[in-house]
Amino acid sequence: MKLHVLGIDLGKTVFHLVGLDSTGNVVIRKRCSRRQLLAFTANLQVQLIGMESCSGSHFLGRALREQGHQVRLMPAQYVKPYVQTNKSDYLDAEAIAEAVQRPRMRFVPIKTEEQLDLQALHRVRERWVMRRTAVVNQIRSLLLERGLTLPKGRSHVEQLLPRILEDAELNLSGSFRVLLAQLGVELGQLSGRIAEMDAAIEQRAREDESCRRLTTIPGVGPVTATALIAAIGNGAAFRKGRDLAAWVGLVPRECSTGGKQKLLGISKRGNVYLRRLFVQGARSVLQQRHRQAPGLGSWLAQLLARRHQNVVIVALANKLVRTAWAVLCKNQIYRAHALTVPEISV
Repeated sequence: MKLHVLGIDLGKTVFHLVGLDSTGNVVIRKRCSRRQLLAFTANLQVQLIGMESCSGSHFLGRALREQGHQVRLMPAQYVKPYVQTNKSDYLDAEAIAEAVQRPRMRFVPIKTEEQLDLQALHRVRERWVMRRTAVVNQIRSLLLERGLTLPKGRSHVEQLLPRILEDAELNLSGSFRVLLAQLGVELGQLSGRIAEMDAAIEQRAREDESCRRLTTIPGVGPVTATALIAAIGNGAAFRKGRDLAAWVGLVPRECSTGGKQKLLGISKRGNVYLRRLFVQGARSVLQQRHRQAPGLGSWLAQLLARRHQNVVIVALANKLVRTAWAVLCKNQIYRAHALTVPEISV
């Protein structure tokens, strides 16, 4: 069977396929399982296969490529405008087949096994970090109900909790002390798991040449470097650094009309995890700006003289993202004296 375009609406176990001919007419509608899908496409001649980028799409994209097909993944929000009338699985597949043919459509590169491994490390680590933060907040709130106020920060809780459990003068019941001890054990276990994950990430960063180049950038450590590699690979999907910064959500939103340009706050689109890492890295660079290279230090000083500190941090995070793209695409290490990124409007 020959098709011009095949749109696949993905599911956990059931997939819906819509095939179009060269004139854009629907010539096939099919519902199948995962095994049936790969068996069907193995004997199919099609110029282009389109899917939405979601969980499982990268694995299926690699499997279809191994069969010799040209596969393209698209963000789901870019496919939605092509859905006509009501929503159904077949209409979604038809919209995917229509959207993948658009010359101005933005596509998502298919991730490799190494990228998915790094992504899994970061997702598990992030969940453990969130659980640890929740445990710390719960300990502080439970102690506050007993009239004990602990300073903010995990280090203070880890330092003061054993003293509280051993202090017999505090009016705490035995059952409550047991509960606090169990929370302390959970906190210690989570910290140990996160430390092991950090060691694994640092090991991967030392072994990967691209990560080693990224860590030469101020504010970019092993966690940020490996997270960036897991998300964008070599960065070839972006034409320039500003495109990557826009994808991360660190460029201003625009609401222009009548020929008048109006820029708002940052868009906060795209990868929330990456944006948070780069903002945290920019905050650490700003705190130690006197130790930075003269070009970067003077740029920060000039910006701090006329903008709020938080605005400067976001602008610096934008600059770091653009620098990271240049380091990846040009296969060079960061050179402070060659910092020629134009000043960002804030």
